Formats: sequence, C-alpha cells, structure tokens
Amino acid sequence: MKNIAVIGAGTMGNGIAHTFAQSGYNVQLIDISEESLKKGMDTISKNLDRMVSKEKISEDEKQSTLGNITTYTDISEGVGKADLVVEAATENTELKLKIFRHLDQQTSADTILASNTSSISITQIASSVSNPERVIGMHFMNPVPIMKLVEIIRGYNTSDEVTSKIMQLSEKLNKVPVEVNDYPGFVANRILMPMINEAIETLYNGVAGVYEIDTVMKLGMAHPMGPLQLADFIGLDVCHSILEVMYDGFKNPKYAPCPLLTNMVRAGKIGVKSGEGFYDYSESRKAEKVSSQFSS
Repeated sequence: MKNIAVIGAGTMGNGIAHTFAQSGYNVQLIDISEESLKKGMDTISKNLDRMVSKEKISEDEKQSTLGNITTYTDISEGVGKADLVVEAATENTELKLKIFRHLDQQTSADTILASNTSSISITQIASSVSNPERVIGMHFMNPVPIMKLVEIIRGYNTSDEVTSKIMQLSEKLNKVPVEVNDYPGFVANRILMPMINEAIETLYNGVAGVYEIDTVMKLGMAHPMGPLQLADFIGLDVCHSILEVMYDGFKNPKYAPCPLLTNMVRAGKIGVKSGEGFYDYSESRKAEKVSSQFSS
C-alpha cells in the first residue's frame, strides 16, 4: 500500500493522516470544508513542532511528513488512487452509510475501505457497498500519533485477506493491532463508556463532586486521568452517541446515557472543544477548574 485516503480532517482524521504520513505513506486528506482542512493541517504542523522540540523527530522529518499530505475537498478526486480509505467522519450512522455508498462507486473493487468508528457496526456499514468483504474497522485511539492501540474490527463479511493486510499495516505504523469481533462498542468502548457513564451517575446522585470522583480513580486505580476529565477530552456528545449505539444494540438499560449527560449535551457543554463540560476550559485546556455548575 502506498496511497492512503483519510476522510475527515477533525481530531481523529488529522491524527490518522499525521501517523500515515510520518510513516512515509502518501496521504490524501479529504474534508468538504476548506476551513477544516486548514485547521487540520495546522494541528498536524503544531504536533510535529512539539515532536521536534522534544527531539523525537528532526526538522527534515517534519517537513517530509507535511510533504506527504495533499488535501482535497472532493471525495471522488481524493480517493481515486487510494489503496486504502480510512473514514473518520462524525460518529453518525447515516452519514457513514452515505460516505461508504459513495466510496463503493468511486474506488476500485480491491481498495480496502476502513472506518474509524468507535461503536457503529462494521457489518452495517459494509452492507452499503457491493463487496462487503473489503470493509473493516480501524479504531485508532486519541491522540493518534501517540497511542499504540488500533482496534481492528472484523465485520461479518470481512475477508481473511483484508484482515491480515490491515493487521500488518498497523504494525508498520508502529501500532499494536488487536482483532475484535463486531458487536456494539467493540471492546474499548464497551468497557470504557459504562465506566464513564457510571462516574456521571455518581456525580448526578450526589455521591461526590467532580474533583473527588476523578481523584479517586486517578490515585486509587492508577488511571492517568479521571473518567469525567476523560469524558470532557473525548467530547460528551461523542460519549452520548456511543452509549446510545450500545443501548440500541443490546437493549440493556445499563448502557442508557445518564440524564445529566443528556442534558449537558443538549446545553452544548460538551467538554474541551466547547470550552466547558465537567471542567471549565476558558483559561486552560487542562482540567484545573471545575465547572461552576458543579463547584460548591
């Protein structure tokens, strides 16, 4: 594989593009918004600058990485020569199905189509293309250039050959691929999201405050960040969407989003990207100040 198309220039998309480009692949970064593409490339450049300052890469390696990325606003043009397409659009089932129906028409039959979805069924996504055996899940972790894990989700029809190629490709990116089967939430979010939801329930029920809940999990369970801070980092809207997918898939009430989470999403207080969630990020992106609605 030489040419990798990445659809979506947001947090996950630009991280995936960065990772492939740094490993020497030609990357076509695609987004319908020129502004999003510019923001995505700026993020990649800043992240590379940070790596240069820490002497993890050289200035030449930074420039080479940036030179490996070409941006497109037209999906058809961007995926034309792709050996692999990685879709990293918003976690919305209908949007992903629409994208994959389009990819089915615009790519060759041997182009592998991967989704970075964190919870939506790969089998369902694959049902939108004429040859579903070429569809697979590549669930990267955020921040993509740093996190080692790639959850490789095998749909009901995903072929052995495609699975093997993607496992090997992930290793070439210096990642650790773990193959899992196609059930709602896969492994990572099936375990993580109920924990986050339970932390929100604990706050909602008045058992303890934001700082106290996160401190217990950091110091008592050796988590690098507390579950409420992590939810802010992921995005409360994303957490809510994943929980809804799992609730719909399993019909088990333990996956139902906490009412507090639902209300915060409706109010637009969705974490770091909105400036406020369980913490206030108006002055710093670090979780140093608890949001006023939770501070006594």
